[in-house]
This record gives sequence, structure tokens and C-alpha cells, in this order.
Amino acid sequence: QAQAGWLQHDFGHLSVFKKSSWNHIVHKFVIGHLKGASANWWNHRHFQHHAKPNIFTKDPDVNMLHIFVLGDTQPVEYGKKKLKYLPYNHQHEYFFLIFPPLLIPVYFQIQIISTMIRRRFWADLAWAISYYMRYFITYIPFYGVLGSLFLLTFVRFLESHWFVWVTQMNHIPMEIDSEKHRDWLSSQMAATCNIEQSFFNDWFTGHLNFQIEHHLFPTMPRHNFWK
Repeated sequence: QAQAGWLQHDFGHLSVFKKSSWNHIVHKFVIGHLKGASANWWNHRHFQHHAKPNIFTKDPDVNMLHIFVLGDTQPVEYGKKKLKYLPYNHQHEYFFLIFPPLLIPVYFQIQIISTMIRRRFWADLAWAISYYMRYFITYIPFYGVLGSLFLLTFVRFLESHWFVWVTQMNHIPMEIDSEKHRDWLSSQMAATCNIEQSFFNDWFTGHLNFQIEHHLFPTMPRHNFWK
């Protein structure tokens, strides 16, 4: 599932086939039929992220729903406004209990289903239904309904940890702030950093250890980032 996530990311960025239409079609298959998610939901979130990375109110990836405070300025703003939804001085401790285990199985799951229904992404919903049909037809004979649900939840629990560590390590250490109206190149550089290159790191991160190159050349096939 994690590797299918990096694969749909390739198709979503139109970086596999020469024709955009082929990328879009296979993107819907990979994220819909192989992962049970929505291509339109992903595009809407991810393109905002690439346009305005690490900018509050514009990048959905740094919208932490008052659970965490990020960067240098947000903690100060929350302190001045006396916003204390949670004990933020302990967020480095409760981060491990909330963000990695719950992002995909709970938050993304609710958001994906509600978005497909609310925005009437019926084609995406059909792809997602095909994923669940295939999954339960395959596993119910072996594990029953409850066992299959447990396996699905456990897989997404593991994938969520994998996804969070990869996506946070190359954005969260960088500047996170309100809109500063920088030029595009500067805004990308301020929000991205790379992680050491190795055969394992390339595989584990889907080559997103080259986050700077990916943000500067988002349609470049990932196997060329190192160049």
C-alpha cells in the first residue's frame, strides 16, 4: 500500500506516460482500485501543497486542526491569543500517539469518503468501491468479516506511520509561515529539504528524499532526481 502510494504520486504528477490522458487514467486505477481512495481528492490537496508549500491556510498539509502548532510564528500567535486546545508544550510527546497512527486510517479515510459524496465524484467512488469489493472477496473466505476489517485497519495503521515519516521529514523542518509573496522558486526552496540518498532511502521514500528536486521539477520521473 505504501509503494502504491508513491506510484499513484508518479501518475498524479503526469511523470510516467508522455500523454497526460494516460497518466490520468492509470492514476485513477492505482489510487482508486489499488488503494480505495480518490484521484480528485488527492489532486485537489496535493496541487495546493505544490503551489504554496508550508504556507498556512493555503497548504492543506500544514493544517493541523489545532492539534499541533508548527514553525516559529504559529506557537507565538497561539500564545498571544491564548488558544490552548491541547497542551502544546507536550506536542513532541503526544505526536507519536496521534499523527502517525491516525492520519490515514481515520482522518484521510473520513475526508476521502465525505469528499467523494459531497462533491459527487461518482467515478472515483466507483473505483473505491471496486477496491473494497476485491479486498473483501479475497479475504473474507480466509479471515471472515471482522478479521478482514482488522487486517485492513492494521495495514492502514502501518502505512500511516510510513507515510507520515516520509512526508514530514522533508517539509516540517523547514520554514512554515503565512504568505510572504515570494517568487515561486524561493517559496519552493524555503519549504523543502532533501534526505540522504541510498538504495534503501530511495525505495522507502519513493524517491521523495529528493524533495527539493521534486518540487522544482514536479513532472520529472523520480528515477532522474539524482541526476
